Amino acid sequence: MSRAVKEVARETRAPNGEQKLELLRSLVAEFDAPADPDVERAWLRTSQRRYRELVGGKVKGVPGPLVFERLRARLGG
Repeated sequence: MSRAVKEVARETRAPNGEQKLELLRSLVAEFDAPADPDVERAWLRTSQRRYRELVGGKVKGVPGPLVFERLRARLGG
């Protein structure tokens, strides 16, 4: 952890509970900010293309349980 992060962490322990909650809400809100519209459009185009490939038989779907089984095997869990 960098010195700046340690300093911020130390300072955030000082306020009372309500102030901590306000700080936490503020930080979480930054992560929940609206997504970049260009990124959203790119994801939409990709998902539509992949759906067409699946429906058109160009690719074959993999059942969810098999996906997770393969991931567990790959990750050693």
